[in-house]
Amino acid sequence: MARHALAPVTVLLGAALLAGCTSDAPPGTPTASGSADGTGSGTGKQSKFFDRAEYERQLALADETPQGPADKPWEQMLSPELIDTTQYKKKSPGSVHLCFSNAGVFNPWRQVGLKNMQAEAALHKEISEFTVLDAQGKDDKQISDIQELTGKGCDALIVSPNTTATLTPAVEQACAKVPVIVFDRGVETDCAVTFINPIGGYGYGAVAADFLVEKVKPKGKILALRISPGVDVLETRWSAAKVAFDKSGLDVVDVKFTDGDPARTKSIVSDVLTRNGDIDGVWMDSGATAVAAVEAFEDAGKDVPPITGEDQQDFLQAWKEKKLTAIAPSYPTFQWRTPVIAALRILGGQQVPKEWKLPQPTVTQDTLDQYLKPGMPPLHYAMCGCEKLPGFPKKWGGKE
Repeated sequence: MARHALAPVTVLLGAALLAGCTSDAPPGTPTASGSADGTGSGTGKQSKFFDRAEYERQLALADETPQGPADKPWEQMLSPELIDTTQYKKKSPGSVHLCFSNAGVFNPWRQVGLKNMQAEAALHKEISEFTVLDAQGKDDKQISDIQELTGKGCDALIVSPNTTATLTPAVEQACAKVPVIVFDRGVETDCAVTFINPIGGYGYGAVAADFLVEKVKPKGKILALRISPGVDVLETRWSAAKVAFDKSGLDVVDVKFTDGDPARTKSIVSDVLTRNGDIDGVWMDSGATAVAAVEAFEDAGKDVPPITGEDQQDFLQAWKEKKLTAIAPSYPTFQWRTPVIAALRILGGQQVPKEWKLPQPTVTQDTLDQYLKPGMPPLHYAMCGCEKLPGFPKKWGGKE
């Protein structure tokens, strides 16, 4: 089964999330035409983040049929290992005080996600209080936030860590006081009752690369556009793509970092076209600047080649209007609904997976119309799973 054909059920890490990352590539990272060490086909050395066992696990998960309601991907599970939670069951029935320590809302992906979580919480009458603290992308503030929340009488604590290692001690301290649910990004402890996240970066990167291997002629020229080096979720996306490209015979003529900047993306594409003539395919580790890349080809008077993007509305709209050959992997924002559901199950003494792996669907030509939603803002994420939530579309910035 082709990974990009995963049946739709519905990390984008946007440029704002990566604002603190430098574009100075580590040794061995290709930033221009050709291989950094003579290996592969212009892809350079494999990333130090590459983990072969995890790569294979994620690709296997991508081919599995998820367990759970077909119309509720945020409740689905891939290869779940359920654990007993009776120790956390509320001893007396009544209202639930749910708390959330959020890394921040510093990009559109996180803004859409928080709206999803708030709307999910509002669905459950047993949640009498939902306390959210925003760390504003600062580790020290999130550490303080977690300490504050564990003293507020929270029945359960949801944590989306700003960074992994730095937040680990704070999460461990919280685990000693309250059941903790970690999601989106992990920490270096397994004390949380459950860790919720989609398949992962390897699955994302492989879907995008496999699409180009299928669509581009042998020895075709590929341009790889990345945001920044050294970011684990983006490195794993690229690692998976490198594996696919090195096997394919395609020629990766350039690997460039865009810093998530549309203007820089346009400039890079223009320069690559000047030096290489035609480009036969574009791989991207994030869809934030996909529209800018499309526009750069048009500005140069070139046909837009097969291209990978993400499930942002602006890219889906351009894909539809310009009849692009495209695919959009996702890091679905519907995952923000799952921690609320998990918290209530834990407090009810129901089993949950120790690692709650969610599906990570892809927008294909066959499903484009399903996910392109007229009237939604350009930076809205289609895989929100929010269409039936109260207040949609207005609360998500859409038109009635």
